[in-house]
Amino acid sequence: MEAYAAGQRDFGENRAHELAAKAAVLPADIKWHFVGSLQSRKAKEISPFVAVVHSMDRESLLRAWVKTGSEARLLLQVNLAHEPQKHGSEAESVVPLLEFASESGLAISGLMLIPPLADTPDENRRWFRSLREMRDRLQSDWPDLLDLSMGMTDDFEVAVAEGATLLRVGRAIFAL
Repeated sequence: MEAYAAGQRDFGENRAHELAAKAAVLPADIKWHFVGSLQSRKAKEISPFVAVVHSMDRESLLRAWVKTGSEARLLLQVNLAHEPQKHGSEAESVVPLLEFASESGLAISGLMLIPPLADTPDENRRWFRSLREMRDRLQSDWPDLLDLSMGMTDDFEVAVAEGATLLRVGRAIFAL
């Protein structure tokens, strides 16, 4: 509530049940961003509250989202580093997912990336640049693909330098 009182209106959450619980008791003008891995069966739980979902990564999740009727902005999470422990679609799956979303009436407004753990923020520059370059190439066919959700507390300056439009810096604000 301190952040809200100071004027902050965009808040992120990475667990569906926590977002739904917080949204039910906090002021209605908060714009909720879901940034965690989303299970298809949880889409309906967050759809009434969420303004932006950063972690769409597979057709089954897009199918589940269509059923919610939500008009939230959607971003595709991309796993450029091919890390098996992380969610996100592989680069070669992005175009088929964009096509499926378009055919299903869903608007994808951008891409999201969680880069590998790095010793220094600059080590992630190549991943941020690669995501921006991917978005730039895709914009000829999907001109509404504008957002780049990349950069967290430890590397957001590098992400901004590489074109980030959305940052996930909760730890810096809430000391989590």
